[in-house]
Amino acid sequence: MNDSDLERSRDHEGHWVAVSDLMAGLMMVFMLISIVFMINVETERNKIRDIAILYDTLRTQLYDDLLHEFEADMAIWGAELDRDLAFRFNNSDVLFDQGATQLKPEFRAILNDFFPRYLRIITQDKYRDDILEVRIEGHTSSAWLGAVDADDAYIRNMNLSQQRTRSTLAFLLGLDSVAVDKQWLKSHLTANGLSSAKVVYDEQGNEQEDLSRRVEFRVRTDADSRIATILEEVL
Repeated sequence: MNDSDLERSRDHEGHWVAVSDLMAGLMMVFMLISIVFMINVETERNKIRDIAILYDTLRTQLYDDLLHEFEADMAIWGAELDRDLAFRFNNSDVLFDQGATQLKPEFRAILNDFFPRYLRIITQDKYRDDILEVRIEGHTSSAWLGAVDADDAYIRNMNLSQQRTRSTLAFLLGLDSVAVDKQWLKSHLTANGLSSAKVVYDEQGNEQEDLSRRVEFRVRTDADSRIATILEEVL
């Protein structure tokens, strides 16, 4: 090998050494980026876990407070409380007349007793700032006498359930006993007619029409929105 060939060989080796150094450097950069990303993901995952624990604790405490307050009344009212914080009034005989949108006197009397106490519990300092929405949900059976078909019955029941929840909302806002919290209620209390979207079935899969006709109060916390914000920051 002459001097010229030797020089070209050295230049070639130097070129590959430089390329290998560059590749090693890039690999280190990518590794550092990956490590930082994994650390960030783990940090955000821990935040989500902490929020989930916090709101599970809050839900449990609120359930216990509501149960303690209303346990003696629920059997009288035909009501029940689920651990998902759905307070359900099941006795359709005292809620509304068939096809009517105005509250029956019996239901007015129940709400007049129930709602101020309910509101006092959910607006305590330990819950107030974490509540995103208090939903009044109106539910019907799938039946509608004279409906053309199932779709017609669903739409008619949708209109009925929406009007009923609005009547309920209007009645609650008019209570003197909740006047001090009216502004908070206007920001959090909503009326939601759901027609027959969530009918109740028995163990054999048959619709229970009486239990399907009900009114529910549901508390939604802002846990979902907080978790969504964290996920947006990660992604």
